[in-house]
Amino acid sequence: MKYVVVLGDGMADEPIEQLGGKTPIEYADTPNLDRLSKLSEVGLVHTIPEGMKPGSDTANLSVLGYDPKIYYSGRSPLEALSIGVPMKDTDVALRCNIVTISDDDVPFEEKTIIDHSSSEIETEDCAVLLEAVKKELENETYQFYVGTSYRHCLIWDKGEVIDLVQPHDVLTQVIGQHLPQDEVLRNMMKKSYEILKDHPINVERKKKGLNPANCCWFWGAGTKPMLSSFEKKTGKKGMMISAVDLLKGIAVGASMGVVEVEGANGGLHTNYEGKMQAAVDALTKQDYDFVYVHVEAPDEMGHQGSVERKVQAIEYLDKRVIGPLESKLKEQNVDFRMLVLPDHPTPIRVRTHTDKEVPYMLYDSTAEQTNTWNYSEQEGTASGNYVAEGHKLIDKLFEK
Repeated sequence: MKYVVVLGDGMADEPIEQLGGKTPIEYADTPNLDRLSKLSEVGLVHTIPEGMKPGSDTANLSVLGYDPKIYYSGRSPLEALSIGVPMKDTDVALRCNIVTISDDDVPFEEKTIIDHSSSEIETEDCAVLLEAVKKELENETYQFYVGTSYRHCLIWDKGEVIDLVQPHDVLTQVIGQHLPQDEVLRNMMKKSYEILKDHPINVERKKKGLNPANCCWFWGAGTKPMLSSFEKKTGKKGMMISAVDLLKGIAVGASMGVVEVEGANGGLHTNYEGKMQAAVDALTKQDYDFVYVHVEAPDEMGHQGSVERKVQAIEYLDKRVIGPLESKLKEQNVDFRMLVLPDHPTPIRVRTHTDKEVPYMLYDSTAEQTNTWNYSEQEGTASGNYVAEGHKLIDKLFEK
C-alpha cells in the first residue's frame, strides 16, 4: 500500500455571495473530487490546536502527524532548514518578506501595505533586491538568506523571539501600528524601503504594471526546530513535493526526502503536472511509501482576495494533480490511500488564515465506498466524521 496527501493550501473558505452562496470548493468545477468523494470517507478535521495562531506552519505539522504544541518552535526556522541555513542554538530566524507598500509622499509609518507577495515576484529578481539590502544592512548580528519568490530569511545572532505581525494579516492597512517594537528591526525595515523604492528592478516592474518589491517585512520569529524522523515515527519513507520553503524545511527537519520540481513557484501558474509526476515517480520508481503534494496557489489567491483565481486554483488542483495522479497509480496497479484537504481556511472575506475546521477526503483504492456526498466544507460537516486533533488524522491514512 502507498500513501498520498494532496494538500491545497488555504483551500477552505466561507459561502460567498458572488458565487451564489457557495464556497470556492463547492463552486469550482472539480469532476475528480466529485467522483472520488462518493467513493471515500469525507469529514472535518481541526488542524490548529487551541490557543495557537492559524498558520501553514502549525497546520502542516498537524497534517504530517506532529503535534504543534510539542514540535513547533516558529515558522522561520523551518524555512531556514529548507534553504540550508546553519542555525546555532542561540540563533533566532525571522521571515523576511519583500512586500509592496505605498509609495505616496507620507512618512514611512503612514504608508499602507498593498501586497504581501509583490505581484508574486520571481526569485531571480527578488534575490537581486535582497542583495542590495544585504549590502547596506547585513552585519555579524543580522544576516540575510535568499529563499523563494518574496519569501526570504533573516538570522538574528543571539536574538529574541518577539511577537511580530504577519503582513498578509494587515493588507490595505497603515503600517505604523504593525511595525516591530524592536528599534533595530523597525529601522531596518524603514531603511530597506529607501534602498529598494527606486531600484531599477522596481522601476521596470512599475512600467509593466506590477507591484514593486520595495520593503522588507520581518515576522515569524523562532528558534532552531527539533523534529523527530518521519520514517521512525510512522514506519513510512516519505517525500515532500512543494515549492514553499516552509514545507521543504519541515521535510528536512523530519528527515524526509525533498524533490525540486522545475517551474514550481508557489503561484497560480505553478508546475502542477511536474508535481504530480514527481509523486508518481517517488511511489513507483524510488521506493517511497508516502508522498505529500503541497500546492500553495489557493492560499495565495485567498490572500489576494481574488474569488475567480482561487476557484481556478482549486480547479487546477483537481484536473492537473488529483485526477492524473489517481489515473497513473491505477495504470501501474498500485494500491494506494489518498488524503485530500487544506491545511487551514484562507477566506476571501478576510484575506488571511482562520482556525476553523477544514474538510478532508480519504480515498482507498482497495476499498471504495458508496456515498452520495461531494467534497466540501458543508458535506464534511454533514457527514458526522470529525477529527478534533489534527495530528491524529494521519493515523486514519495509515490504518491499512
